[in-house]
Parts: sequence; structure tokens; C-alpha cells
Amino acid sequence: MESKERGKGQRVILMASPFQGHITPLLQLAHILYTNAFSITILHTIFNSPNTSSYPHFTFLPLIASLSDYEASNLDAVRLTELINIRCVNPLKECFHLLLSQDKEDDRVACFISDAALYFTQDVCDHFGIRRFVLRTGGPSSFLVFASFPLLKQKGYFPLQESRLEEPVVDLPPLKVKDLPVFQSQEPEAFYKLVCRFVDECKRSSGVIWNTFEEFESSALAKLRQDFSIPMYPIGPFHKYLLPSSTSTSLLTPDKSCISWLDKQEPNSVVYVSFGSIVAISEAEFLEIAWGLADSNQPFLWAIRPGVIRGSEWLEPLPSGFLENLGGRGYIVKWAPQEQVLKHPSVGAFWTHNGWNSTLESVCEGVPMICMPSFGDQKINAKYVSDVWKVGVQLQNKLETGEIEKAIRKLMLGDEANEIRENIMNLKEKANLCLKEGGSSYSFLDCLVSEILSLKSSTSVCLKSH
Repeated sequence: MESKERGKGQRVILMASPFQGHITPLLQLAHILYTNAFSITILHTIFNSPNTSSYPHFTFLPLIASLSDYEASNLDAVRLTELINIRCVNPLKECFHLLLSQDKEDDRVACFISDAALYFTQDVCDHFGIRRFVLRTGGPSSFLVFASFPLLKQKGYFPLQESRLEEPVVDLPPLKVKDLPVFQSQEPEAFYKLVCRFVDECKRSSGVIWNTFEEFESSALAKLRQDFSIPMYPIGPFHKYLLPSSTSTSLLTPDKSCISWLDKQEPNSVVYVSFGSIVAISEAEFLEIAWGLADSNQPFLWAIRPGVIRGSEWLEPLPSGFLENLGGRGYIVKWAPQEQVLKHPSVGAFWTHNGWNSTLESVCEGVPMICMPSFGDQKINAKYVSDVWKVGVQLQNKLETGEIEKAIRKLMLGDEANEIRENIMNLKEKANLCLKEGGSSYSFLDCLVSEILSLKSSTSVCLKSH
């Protein structure tokens, strides 16, 4: 989308939840707004602070939230998010005092955009009379499930029971009980309470911004527009906008040596394996994956993040000579430049944890998925990938070498593989079209910019046409 001068003289303040899957889309959104001439201020915690040098055109302000090193290192993501919601209240108020005292005619604060998980920001924005928009870093399909948590609890689905895992969730087809989102936390009810709170606070916002596109999740968006009385802005996929190649949103340094290895592989032959920035697996699971990849006879690129194997620093459990015995058919890095990898013509499948960013990136590049979800919205995303959009297969049974080999062959070879590839190529084309002038995401971004610049919060007329 071409740059505009519409936001000139207006400042947008943004704040991300401090985890890789949340920081990436927020920084991408910030740049999209920057190309529309808004000035950008990013508020962030000291924990997992973004690489400010990659964004010299943004102003970065740290919030000193008194998180100890122990808490940052040892608490799970749910508990850490709760602490941020408690301890960042006063630092955010102080920050708003500072920014509003510096308000100038040619640089006014237009609005505040926060990650949905940072629900505390709504009350602070109301106190200062600043409009708050919500960035939801997951998809509308999973958000519908989160919004149904009270109903699901009332109907006895929570807490999940082993004996009911194969039962259909009647109110949320095609989900089964085993597809419902869970998150192992030190406090059993913490995830449920966090979700209910951030859904409620979304309803009080000036609108929700989605990293998705209308044609991809139209039914979920239609239901949300029916249930929520606020505007919905599906302006994604964020990463497909023209972002500067010099910028990086990653908290880890990607190893680009894998690209030259990919260059030597046959088209659509490589299985790319990455389980994101948080998921951890056992040593036994790691070895099953290793032998499953080896036995599939497909070349593979495996991003193994240090610490992903519980109890190991990195590759210690890998059998001696494992890679050497494959004759160059396997390549391992600590972290891969994922967008670049998925664009590569040699990549034919993506074995993923189904975090939303990874799922959307795979769809946009037309790469079918092998789904191995772990927690949160990943299980819902995986179900939609395999059963609704039909652009991948899910590892259903126990993680074993034979099951892995079977899933890889199913996705890479045969009639079903051809059907899956056709489905995902259709979605790839729609993702490209939605960003062009007149496309759905192009139009919704135009509506969002107009709303940010308006004097009062109201649903833009153009939103009603979608």
C-alpha cells in the first residue's frame, strides 16, 4: 500500500505483550501506521524489550514495572502477563502524563493501541480520555472460542476431562473437547480468568485490529460483529505489507546459512520444522521427531531453539553422527529466518506448533502444514488448518516415528497432498489480492486510519459494507 500523508501531525502510542509472537505483529502494525504518516511511540517492558536499533524512526519508552529477574525467568506466560497487568498501571499513567504534557499542535496523541492481553490499559486510557484500540495477535476464529469461555464453563467443558476429549463441542463446531485452549499455569484458574478479562475489556475499546483478512475468516468476523458492538478491522496479513528489509522483529538472531542449503534442494521437497519461541518438548519427543524426519526420506530444515528440549542446552540428545549419516539431507539451525524460508521454492511443508503468526505466514506463502499444537489458540488454529481450511494435516496420535513418517508422506505425496496444495494456493492468492487497492484489507486499513483521525469514536460508514 502506498504511503499517505493522512496521519501527519498525529502520534499513535502502542504497547505489546512482551513475547515474540506478540511483539512481531505489533511492530509490523506500527510500521504500517508509520507509512500512513503517523508518528509512532512504542511502550515496552524491560523484560524482552524490542531491538530499538531496528526502528530508528520510532520513539521507544520503557515502562519500569519492577519485574524481578527471577519472575521474568521462572514464571509462566500467563502469570507473567497478570503481573504486568498489575504492576504497569502506575508506570503507564506516568508515561501518559509525560507524553500529554509534551502534546503539541503538530504532534498530538491520536490514540493508544495495546495487545488484547494488556487489559489494564483500558481503565488507564479512560482516565486520560485517550481512545484505546486493541490489537488481537491471534485470529478471530480462536477469539470466538475465548469469548465463549463462560458458556463453556457453564456447560461443564472446563476443567477439561480426559474421558471427554473426543466429544464434539456442540456450540463451536468443528471443535472437539481436545481442541479447546489450555495453558499450564502455576494457578489452575489463571488462564481462564485472564481470557475472560481481556475479552471483556476488548468490548470497551474503540475497535479491534486483526492480523487476518476478511476472505480467510469471514464467518468468525461476522459472528464477532454480531456479538460485539465495536468495529472490527481485519487489515492483515501484516507481514505482507512493504516493510523495510533492514528491520527485525525477532528476539533471537536467525541463522541465514540455511538459505544456501535450501538453494541446493529440489522444488517443494523440504520439510521445514519449527515450534516457535515458547513451546518445549521432552527428550523422548525430540528423538521421535528426529527419527521420523530421517525415515521420511524427505530433506528437512529443523530450527531447534536452545532450551526447546527440556533438560538440555541444545543438541545433546541427538545420536552421534545423526546428521552425517543422512548425507546432507538434513540441516539444523538454532533459529531460522522464517519468512524467507517459507518463501523459498524448495520448501514443500511446514511442521509447526500453529502459533497464529506461523499459521498465517504459511498460508500466505502457500506452504501446507503438519500441525503439532501445544497450548492456547494453537489447538484451535490446528483444527481449522486440518478440518476447515483443509490446508494441512494434524498429528492425531502419540508422537511416534511411524506416525510422523506417515504424516509427512500424506502431506507431500498423493491425491490428498494435491488437494491440500490447491486449497492453500487459493488462499495465498486471496491474501495477495486483499492488500491491493480495492481489496478488503486495503479498505479496512483506510477505515482504521479515518477512525484514528476522527474527533470521536464511531463506527465508520465504510465498515458496514463488509
